[in-house]
Amino acid sequence: MKWIWILMAVFAMTASAADVTGTWKATFEGPNGKGESTMVLKSDGDKVTGTYASQFGEGPISEGKLEGENISFFVVRNLNGNEFKLSYRGTVHGSDMKLTVSFPGGDQTFEIIAKKVS
Repeated sequence: MKWIWILMAVFAMTASAADVTGTWKATFEGPNGKGESTMVLKSDGDKVTGTYASQFGEGPISEGKLEGENISFFVVRNLNGNEFKLSYRGTVHGSDMKLTVSFPGGDQTFEIIAKKVS
């Protein structure tokens, strides 16, 4: 009987994870004005991988995690010879994703709203 409860708990955790695999189109109002970006994501259990592309170029997503509806990952950017790591954290609800982007030091943030397109 105990194994049935364990199996049900595992199924409930798996079923409640958001489906982020696919292409996401995003809009944002960042420090340099309005912008658009594209994320191509793949989830494997609680791990998220993929790419993030915007007017500043394309880069791989690292340290991606998915816990239920909560998603987080990092993207390393190079601007004028300076490399920095942006933190993306937010939630996924169906085909909608809302992320807060934090710059190193965490003193500057902005919001991204994304829609799953495929």
